[in-house]
Amino acid sequence: MIYLELFLAFFIPNIVGYGGGPAIIPLIEAEVVGRYGWMSGQEFAEVLGLGNALPSPIATKMAGYVGYEVAGIGGATIAVFATVVPTLLIMLGALGLLYRYRDSPRVKRMSQWVRPVIAMMMAGLVVSFFFESLDGAGLLHTLLIAAMAAITLLRFRLHPALVIAASLAYGGLLLG
Repeated sequence: MIYLELFLAFFIPNIVGYGGGPAIIPLIEAEVVGRYGWMSGQEFAEVLGLGNALPSPIATKMAGYVGYEVAGIGGATIAVFATVVPTLLIMLGALGLLYRYRDSPRVKRMSQWVRPVIAMMMAGLVVSFFFESLDGAGLLHTLLIAAMAAITLLRFRLHPALVIAASLAYGGLLLG
């Protein structure tokens, strides 16, 4: 039963999600944290932060980690498989159609309507993580990490993986 739950927890977000890993992370969080309760919101945020610091697509890393934590190597295999299969099926089915109509104004409008939805889903995830950080680390540490991350990303153009690693180190050393 756990293998079926793992498959569904990653297959459904990946089949209905549009826009790649960052767009489906809120959907995966809803399944992993909200529906099945395999992790807390804080644990999910930490895994997401660590996953963003590593190379390769975020969705497959999240699937592999959660699957392994829930059901070992078999769980990791099933979760990664469930993450990759929808993309493969959709690509095979839709690539020819999209290529044929790539200059169509309707296809271009469809892409423009999807972007705001993805932006709102990501904003919801940020707000959720912010309030969890307030609960776990407190206002001072949350604002300090956010301000330093913003400065290093925007002013110094430091790679996001380094900012995430520094934030994790700060949390581990001063908050752990």
